[in-house]
Amino acid sequence: MASAPLVDFHCHLDLYPDLAAAIRRSEVQEVFTLAVTTTPRAWAHNEALASPTRYVRAALGLHPQLIAQHAHELTLFEALLPRTRYVGEIGLDAGPRYYRSLEQQKAVFERIIRLCAAARDKVISVHSVRATKAVLDTIEQNLPPTHGRVILHWFTGSSAEARRAVELGCYFSINAEMLADSKRRALVRALPRERLLTETDGPFTQVEGRPSEPGDVKITVTRLAQLYGCSEESMRARVAQNLRGLLAYPQ
Repeated sequence: MASAPLVDFHCHLDLYPDLAAAIRRSEVQEVFTLAVTTTPRAWAHNEALASPTRYVRAALGLHPQLIAQHAHELTLFEALLPRTRYVGEIGLDAGPRYYRSLEQQKAVFERIIRLCAAARDKVISVHSVRATKAVLDTIEQNLPPTHGRVILHWFTGSSAEARRAVELGCYFSINAEMLADSKRRALVRALPRERLLTETDGPFTQVEGRPSEPGDVKITVTRLAQLYGCSEESMRARVAQNLRGLLAYPQ
């Protein structure tokens, strides 16, 4: 029996030296890859290269860390949104470097979530740093579970916030660094397996001193299998099944 495909549901392929080459590697390695973008202006080039492929899809993003400089691209985001089902990276970042733009971030994030709710079919990769409650509040108030699906990328909230996210219908994309300490492993272990996807967040994570690439998501699969006490093959199959279920709904 052939192995289930790997899934990297959050990777910045356009931040590698050669986007076309990075996309080709995902294709050759048969890794289902969500190529997130950080500004709407970056999306068209990603989409042109990814759309002919089987394994790579480009997501339309407006990264919270760039809102202070790129909030004006929200108009472009709105114009492009009907052309893609995939949205990301969006969200909120209340870390020290970005706290000054937090209120502006909130306004942009709420507008994007409302647009996604109106479209009803979007798959949304969401960033939340020191802002999980605000992110979940925005989702709960503006995005009914039947109107789209949220994947919380690199979740750093509390156990209570994780439970709330599950109740709201969210998925979680897990990378290897999230499994590096016992506290985070315990949080991930408590998540429903049917809500798990895998990610690298490359090139912002590293493997053996180099930037992670989609194929490196197998490391996360191995660690998740160890965490759950199951085989790597069954963990790969579980994630692939979760992705199929995510993309089949609500269509």
